[in-house]
Amino acid sequence: MSSPALSTDQADAEMHRLLAALGAARDEIGRAVLGQERIIEDLMIGLIAGGHVLLEGPPGVGKTLLVRTLAQATGLSFSRVQFTPDLMPADITGSMVLVPDTSGRNMLEFQRGAIFTQLLLADEINRATPRTQSALLEAMQERTVSAAGQTMKLPEPFFVLATQNPLEMDGTYILPEAQIDRFLLQLDVPLPTAETLSAILDSTTGTAETITEQHLSPEDIIAVQALVRSVPLADHVRRAIANFAISTQPAAANATADVKRYLRFGLSPRGAQALVLAAKGHALLNGRFAVSFDDVKAMLLATTRHRVHLNFEGRADGVSLENLLGKLLDTSIKGVL
Repeated sequence: MSSPALSTDQADAEMHRLLAALGAARDEIGRAVLGQERIIEDLMIGLIAGGHVLLEGPPGVGKTLLVRTLAQATGLSFSRVQFTPDLMPADITGSMVLVPDTSGRNMLEFQRGAIFTQLLLADEINRATPRTQSALLEAMQERTVSAAGQTMKLPEPFFVLATQNPLEMDGTYILPEAQIDRFLLQLDVPLPTAETLSAILDSTTGTAETITEQHLSPEDIIAVQALVRSVPLADHVRRAIANFAISTQPAAANATADVKRYLRFGLSPRGAQALVLAAKGHALLNGRFAVSFDDVKAMLLATTRHRVHLNFEGRADGVSLENLLGKLLDTSIKGVL
């Protein structure tokens, strides 16, 4: 039998419980990962919006700790794959192996790989070859894995958090455009300030051990993901996002001179969808059940920095992609007001 529908009061109480649990989980992660409040918030937005997140930053800034702490605070099953140049696709998805049956004869059986989890850490993803990176494509888009002649569903919720070293570092490969477009957000993890680093040294080089408490369950996350999609989006906000996405296309009829001159390609429809979902997640995480232009602006760079690229001339002239996209969004907003 299906459970009875919740009354309005029960639904409101459940929503407030979920929002309180989200806030508690965010604070819990902040206790273990110091000085990264904005990164933690954006990571939580990616989680509740149902999207994958790419973390970029130099080694040693706490990217892996951040992901592990997120798994502990949310109760998600966790697997980690260390990407290396010799990693093969089957090392991620799984492979056929010979196992003895009850009669002692060997038979082929599919042994599931690390991807069959709720939270997958793809550590240093750009150290593996593009062939291995592409093993994640189906899983990230369809939440399934096709192997051994069958298609298998992944656990729910399924969330890929990938870390990436800066591309100028030795031994890295550029992520294929089809792969990077599957990430809802790309977050740049900065180096800590001197004050924050002092606090980190104090908390990590002594005898005290930080224990992360669980504040959410996988079922809670699935419920919040449905709640995010129900957040209203006003027509004028939706039109502004659509106009903005079109304005980033160099081939568009109304493209500005700077867009035609400096952008290699603009924001795809999937990118516009990501901006909408991220803005809804930002509004909900901040206790509001409606999307404003401030929510869109807050999530603009995280949803577009890996999808909209400068061409050679733009990089040579030192064009700021952030400033260019900000101006295009402002123009689109003014156009609908």
